[in-house]
Amino acid sequence: MSRRLVALGVAAALLSALAAAAAPDPEALRQAKALFFDRQYAEARAAWQGILDAGGMKDAPAAPYWIARCSESLGESERALGEYGRYLDTKPADRALVEEAKTSRVSLAVKLAKQGQPAHTRIAFDSLRDVSRTVRYFTALQVATLGPPECRPALPVLKEILANEKDEDLAERSKLALLKCDATALPPPAPAPPRPSASARPAAPAKAASWVHIRIYEKGESKPNVAINLPVALADLVFKSLPDSAMQDLRREGYDARSFWEALKKTGPAEILTVEGKDGERIQVWLE
Repeated sequence: MSRRLVALGVAAALLSALAAAAAPDPEALRQAKALFFDRQYAEARAAWQGILDAGGMKDAPAAPYWIARCSESLGESERALGEYGRYLDTKPADRALVEEAKTSRVSLAVKLAKQGQPAHTRIAFDSLRDVSRTVRYFTALQVATLGPPECRPALPVLKEILANEKDEDLAERSKLALLKCDATALPPPAPAPPRPSASARPAAPAKAASWVHIRIYEKGESKPNVAINLPVALADLVFKSLPDSAMQDLRREGYDARSFWEALKKTGPAEILTVEGKDGERIQVWLE
């Protein structure tokens, strides 16, 4: 009996030692992450590969993800695309990393498609059916940037966002993506109310404006050298999505883009707003 107990004790000690040897070195993990966040991506990739080679997927399940992140950060898009795919093929349990890997893979696939490798769009199209709402929504917005007709598979998900999403910014981005992908995707504006009698008719126009017209004339010219006709719905989205830097530039020139657009929308159709530039140019804007 004593020999059996001794043998069992030796076996347990050996198993414990093997487990400790197989577990990734905490210092190696810390160093690999530090290299990545210090933007030493080539060194970080080598460190994560060493951890993976030493312990395998069982002991270092996140290592393939970080290897792919390093390749993406190094600009090696095709390599990163394959590495993200191999990471996802292992069916990892970390949901957050899985979603990040999927969205990164979609972004790379769309990027490569725009660079002349359209075969990669299949990855993005398949992701439009992902069980994760985050992945589906991200994919739809990415696919929309491909432009028509390639972006059409994204239309159902973009409409899903508009129907279900309460986040105002996300909804506005979806509207803009829909208009870029298919100008007829959004329903037409509600019809104007019936015109009242002359005695009761208010001063405000009865018909809602649907177009913005912009004409820019050089000094002394009667014909515009720039003519822009833009649907009101698209113009509204464009003004709302102007970056802060553009807003600041306009303010430095004496214009507030948001208040200008809100004031313009309150003018009636066919009412012209004229702006005289400091160099003699003339800008006319009106709704119709």
